[in-house]
Amino acid sequence: MQLKQSKRENVKLRLGISGPSGFGKTHSALLLAYGMTNDWKKVAVIDTENSSASLYSNLGEFNVLDLQAPFSPTRYIEAIEVCEKAGIEVLIIDSVSHEWNGTGGCLQIHEKLGGRFQDWARVTPMHQAFIDKILQSTCHIITTTRRKIDYSLDVGSNGRTKVVKHGTKEITREGFEYELTVNFELINDQHLVKASKDRTGLYMNKPEFVINSATGRKLLQWCCAIPVPVTVNDVVEKINSALSVSELTKLYNDNPSFQQTLQSQFRSKKDQLEQLVKPENFSQNGNSISNRA
Repeated sequence: MQLKQSKRENVKLRLGISGPSGFGKTHSALLLAYGMTNDWKKVAVIDTENSSASLYSNLGEFNVLDLQAPFSPTRYIEAIEVCEKAGIEVLIIDSVSHEWNGTGGCLQIHEKLGGRFQDWARVTPMHQAFIDKILQSTCHIITTTRRKIDYSLDVGSNGRTKVVKHGTKEITREGFEYELTVNFELINDQHLVKASKDRTGLYMNKPEFVINSATGRKLLQWCCAIPVPVTVNDVVEKINSALSVSELTKLYNDNPSFQQTLQSQFRSKKDQLEQLVKPENFSQNGNSISNRA
């Protein structure tokens, strides 16, 4: 055993993209993967969706491994190993939903064993081996997951049973997203995503956005512990959210390369903050101090 200081260096990304059919999971995953490699030949797709990945061949010459049923965890593991041996850098598994509820997937395996609770003792290790392979792979891995509307049967105040809609739910074993570094959820057919899980801190609680190759480059920089370059928009956002002159001054001093470009924004925000702290601008019981004088 040896104790060492924690350090993030050359982390392999484990990223999920989930959404209903037609929301752009495959397209988003491909753009993100290209942003991480800048070389389509280093990208591969394990395609369980009837060769749907090939519909995007106009984007570039990426590699495709068509995985047919049965979609057992063992066959997924074999497919991942084929891509690793080929030297693939970013692997897209499109999708992992089939491993859980597809033909020959975990749910069907459980059913064939008898469908009893004790039969999970044989199925769970198979599923866990699939998860472990994703986590231990030498590739960066992007998974796509289908989502479906989640319902439950509840008893209303009148004593009658009613169907209650609870938004959407990923079609895979519960808890899968907690194994990931980042999990993006596509929220509409315009390809807008939000982060439902984010260990990088780059996207959590941020506005929805459309995944592109720049997203991949940004995530690769995080994986390699390379500082992400500060943009004009980043500084403007911080100027607008500054709560004091001292905070604004620190922001100004920390960004010398933007001092001249954003001089008017800094000055305008400074004037605004100074106005807020002037006594005559405060009110008491609804009347300003100047009105009471």
